[in-house]
Amino acid sequence: MGRYILGVTNIWAAKRYIEPEEWVEITATKMDVDTVQFMLDTLDPAAHSPGVDEMIARTNDACQKYGVKIQSCFTGLAAYTYNLLMHPSADMRRYALDWYSGAFRLAARLGCESMGGATGALSIRDHSDPLRREFILSDMLTSVNSLGRLGRELGLKYFLLEPMPVPTEPPSTIEETRELLARANRNAPLPVKLCLDVGHICNPESKTKDDHNPYVWLERLGRESPVVHLQQTDGRTDRHWYFTEEYNKMGIIRPDKVISALERNGLDETYLFFECIGPFEQPGDHVVESMVESVRYWKNFL
Repeated sequence: MGRYILGVTNIWAAKRYIEPEEWVEITATKMDVDTVQFMLDTLDPAAHSPGVDEMIARTNDACQKYGVKIQSCFTGLAAYTYNLLMHPSADMRRYALDWYSGAFRLAARLGCESMGGATGALSIRDHSDPLRREFILSDMLTSVNSLGRLGRELGLKYFLLEPMPVPTEPPSTIEETRELLARANRNAPLPVKLCLDVGHICNPESKTKDDHNPYVWLERLGRESPVVHLQQTDGRTDRHWYFTEEYNKMGIIRPDKVISALERNGLDETYLFFECIGPFEQPGDHVVESMVESVRYWKNFL
C-alpha cells in the first residue's frame, strides 16, 4: 500500500491570515497537519525584494517553531487569472517567465522540493487557430525547460504541471495530458510531474466519459502525480468546496475511492493537499472551522 501524506495548501489563508506566524500556527495546532503546499497568493514573488525577504524569513521561522514542512510552491488563484506562459504577446510571455523564475527562487528559499501550477491560458483566438495554438504550446514548453534548468541549479527535484478543466488551458483531457507530459519530459533538465486535481474533471468540450471521472484520472495518471489536490465538487464546475457535511451531501469525491484509484496505479508516496476555496465574504473563523472539519473527515479514511 502506498503512503499518503495529508496536508493543506495555504490558499485558505490568502487575504485573511497573511502573517506567517498566524497561518502556520493554525495549520499545525487547529488543522493538525504538518505539511503544506505554499500558494503564491500569500506572497507574490515579484514583490519588492526586502518585503519578500522578510516574509520568507518569518515563514521559515514559524515552520521551524511548529514543525511544519513546506513541500512545494504553487502558482495559486491570483496568477491563474493571467495568461502567463501562453499569453499572445511574446513580451508578456517573457515577463511570465521572469515571474515564474522568481517563484522558483522563492520555492528554493522555503526549502521546497518542487514548484509548479498553471502554466497559462491561450486566448480564444490562439486556441481556435491550430498553427498558432501549436506555436504557443511549443514556446511554453521551451519556457518550462528554461525553468527546469533554473530549478536544477536551485536544488529542486521536479516541476509540477497541473491539468486544468478548461480547453484553452492545456492540458485538459487525459490524452492531452499524456501527450503534453511526454513532450515536456523530452530532454528535460528537471523532471516534469503532474499535480492532479480531483475537481478538474469538468471540461465542457470533452465528449469522452473518462475525462469527467476523477477516479479514472487518478488510476491512469496517478503514477505521474506525486501531488494531488483535494476539493469537494459536484463534477459540474470546478467548485473547490470544503469536505464538510453540507458539501459532502452534494459532492462526488469520496476519500476511499480516491485512495483505491491511487492504489491501482499510484506512487509509493503521494501528497494529498486540500485546495478548498471559500468565498472571500466568509468570515475567517468559518474558513478555519471548515478546513478543520475537512481534515478530520479525511483522516477517518487514512
